[in-house]
Amino acid sequence: MSGQMRSAALAIVRRLNDHGHQAYLVGGCVRDEMLGRPVKDYDIATSALPEQVQALFERTVPTGLQHGTVTVVSDRVPYEVTTFRREGGYEAFRRPTEVEYIDSLQEDLQRRDFTMNAMALDAEGGLVDPFGGMADLRQGVLRCVGTAEERFREDALRMLRCLRFASEYALRIEERTWEALRECIGLLQHIAMERCRAELERMLGGADPNRALALLADSGALRHTKAEVELAELDGIPAESWPGLLGIPSSDERLAYLYLRLGVDASGISEDMKRLTYSNAQRDAASRTGAAHEYLSGIAAGGPSEGEAKDAWIRASLRHGADALLRLRQLYALDGPRLLGRRDGEAAGNAPAESPAFLEAWISQGEAWLEARPAGSLKELRLSGQELVRHLGEKPGPWTGQVLGRLLEETALGHLPNDRERLLEAAEQIYESLQKKGRA
Repeated sequence: MSGQMRSAALAIVRRLNDHGHQAYLVGGCVRDEMLGRPVKDYDIATSALPEQVQALFERTVPTGLQHGTVTVVSDRVPYEVTTFRREGGYEAFRRPTEVEYIDSLQEDLQRRDFTMNAMALDAEGGLVDPFGGMADLRQGVLRCVGTAEERFREDALRMLRCLRFASEYALRIEERTWEALRECIGLLQHIAMERCRAELERMLGGADPNRALALLADSGALRHTKAEVELAELDGIPAESWPGLLGIPSSDERLAYLYLRLGVDASGISEDMKRLTYSNAQRDAASRTGAAHEYLSGIAAGGPSEGEAKDAWIRASLRHGADALLRLRQLYALDGPRLLGRRDGEAAGNAPAESPAFLEAWISQGEAWLEARPAGSLKELRLSGQELVRHLGEKPGPWTGQVLGRLLEETALGHLPNDRERLLEAAEQIYESLQKKGRA
């Protein structure tokens, strides 16, 4: 697909050239192509005005006309085509107040953030690199174009992008660029939280999340976001104590690990992720993982036998969902002794020297235990609420859910077969017990 996209992008460049306009591939696609990395999308810069671009191509979308951008659609793939421009002053440390169209590629590249992103390729594959981007890449250096402080004051989000690029591409941040970042880091308070969250997600999901964490800590970036976040406390954990986060499959699961490592409870996780504008689904998954961890941490404190550990694992799955337990199993496999060794209200410290038997059982057998449950939800229980009500001849009420919940737990634990008649027999006993306690 990347080859087809490149061919289509170059076809757009050539069409613009054929009609007397300058046009080049620019930005990230050039950087990644020079590094031999997969290219996700191709952007084009041109001397053609937006209306001239629209006139030349059959399918276009006016996605950013105020900034000179027209999206050209080719074989259902979008390509952003932006007119060479010079930007005036910036407002809110994020957006230019005015844009002036120009006919100079070099001046257009001059307004970009880092030298590695200020390169262009012409239709024949010739590299245009006026600011030494390739030399910086060869030397493993990330450097701002021009004066770093000016670039960061123009757009404060560039500081988070700097940290992300340095970790993703294994680059050393050039000294003056780093000094300017440290001086300007307080400007992050002007950046929308969803923008900060998007950069954080990319860092955690990138090639070196451990390096990203170290850079976030060294810069103090998360202490300067518009909303205060629990994750700012990550800078208090020594970098050498972090396990290899690439051992956790996804960005969301790595984030859940960070919260557990900090000792944030389930409600705190949900609230913090809300401040960071994560989706409701992401918040729910992480907070359920946190709630399951809280429950299992309490069990772990008592040094459970393997049988007790198994029952606790299954009960946790019924309360918080099997998916939360599967995520937790991965986190325990990575750093379980440290996560479970932390006492409430205490910062995560060094991991215990040995992994206890119950933890090894959760890691090695946890998934099999879940798969072997005769029932893992009320839908899988061979008795419905209506059948239960009819059998007992009582009006539905809170007791219905209480009885079904007890039946599900006993079935999941293997104490009761998932058989309708046996479930009804057990239901009678559970209901009678609730009546005696005055809870039915």
